Formats: sequence, structure tokens, C-alpha cells
Amino acid sequence: MASAEELSIREELTPPFEVREPLGDLTPFVFCSPHSGRIYPRHFLSLSRLGATALRRSEDCYVDELFIRGASRGATLLSARFPRAYLDVNREPFELDPELFVEPLPDWANARSVRVAGGLGTIARIVSDGEEIYDGPLSLADALLRIELLHKPFHAVLRGLIERAQRNFGFAVLIDCHSMPSAHMAHAGVQRPDFVIGDRFGTSCDVRLTKLIRSSLTELGYEAQLNRPYAGGYITEHYGRPHRGVHAVQLEINRGLYMNERTLEKTPRFLSLERDLLRFSRQLFADAPVTLERRSAAE
Repeated sequence: MASAEELSIREELTPPFEVREPLGDLTPFVFCSPHSGRIYPRHFLSLSRLGATALRRSEDCYVDELFIRGASRGATLLSARFPRAYLDVNREPFELDPELFVEPLPDWANARSVRVAGGLGTIARIVSDGEEIYDGPLSLADALLRIELLHKPFHAVLRGLIERAQRNFGFAVLIDCHSMPSAHMAHAGVQRPDFVIGDRFGTSCDVRLTKLIRSSLTELGYEAQLNRPYAGGYITEHYGRPHRGVHAVQLEINRGLYMNERTLEKTPRFLSLERDLLRFSRQLFADAPVTLERRSAAE
């Protein structure tokens, strides 16, 4: 007999993600939104000590919507339907927190990463503002079900999309789309830039492509910063292999640009940011192949 966890996933999270293909011709770009999922399974809510609004503070609200018009001009957009507070696909599959579970973790689990220590492993212990999610410990079997039915299929599809782009064009560019609070939580009043571009300090993406992304944003009037405070998570680190023709960047958008961070509602600026991201995407699709071809010719 299926457990309550499995029934909840199969009934409420099927399919677990959406793959939106472009309206026109493909480009080498793949867009990914791993944290904008907003379906909170009933069984998960019954285990949580927090209400839905508190849980949503970990969500990259509306990021998939912000990018869908731009991606539709040439890129595939993969977006999770499940929330980050339930399962985080921007983590290793088994980056598990021993404090969360009734049973001891198996030896092959990564229980000592910085992200686990901060309470934000594959199965998060806290939401982004530090509140504990669960009333009590979880079953390890339930966590493994989430990984098997959600994490693994998500990455299988993402890997396939990247391989398709590389097969068709000789290279692939992954844009991993996220959002960030407008102010630094540890330093009240310190405002963050409009965008943070993370390329793992030059290791996950050709530096010329990173510079193109930054210049495209600054030409639109935005402040764009590199790698601080976000250099890129598991997705950027795992897939970015510029020496093999796969370039990956994490793009963080300041939430103050498009939403009310208290009520989680869109503001009127949402539409103007969406239009700018459409212009940004078009420029990338046109200029990135030329930029990378020049690099190849120079080598």
C-alpha cells in the first residue's frame, strides 16, 4: 500500500514540473526555475508547524512567469511545480540534515555540507527567514520518496535538455533563474543590487559570456553584481563545464523590483521587468553564439 507521502506526490504533483518549449526556433539556451513551484501538498502542510504564507517566504515567487515570454523566443523553460520548502532540486540528491529524521542517515548521505548546516539541505529544515518547518522528525523513507519521485526526474529532464542543446549547436547555455530578498537579512537596511550573476567565480561559464550577461542587464538600466552574495548553487556547479561546451550561470533577481515582499503580491513594476527580460533574452540569443565563436577562433 502506498504511503500518505507517495499518494500526496502522485495525486497533487503529477506532473512534478513543466517543460515549456519555445514558440519559434530553438537556441542553445535552457532556462531553469527550480524554486518557483507553488503547489504545497496537503500532507506536507499537515506535517508543518507553519502556515502556507510563512512557507512561501522561501519561494522564488513568480520567477517562472517573469522569464516565460523571453524564454519563448528561443529557449526551453523547465520549472518545478513543487516548492523549495518541500524539496530543493538546487541541492545534491542526498544532502540530508540528520536533525530532521527519526532514523540515522545512511553513510552515503552528505550530512556535513554548509547548506545542511544552515538548515537548507535537499529537504529543508527551515524556511529562508530561519523558522523551523516541521512539528517533529520525519521518516527517512518519506524523504527518499521525494528524492526518487521529484528530484531525480527533474534532473533527468534538465540533463536531457542540456544534452539536446549541445548536440544541436555544439554548446549549451543554462540560465538558472532565482530571486533574492531586496535587503540583506543579516545587515538591516543594506540593499542588494537588482541582479546577481553567479558563475562560480568564473568556473561554470566562459567569462566572456558572463560579461555579456552583465552588460546586457546594465544597458537596460539595472545594477548587476557578480558572485556576491550568490555565486551559484548545485545546479550551476554541477552542470557548468565550459571546457566541455556547457555554460551555466545563476541569475538572482531582486524581489523589490517586482513584488511586495510582505504580502507576496506582484507590484505594477512586474510587467516592465518582464518586458525588460524579454529584451534581455533576445539580446542573449543573438549575441551569445557570436561571443563564443570568437572565443573558439581565438583559441
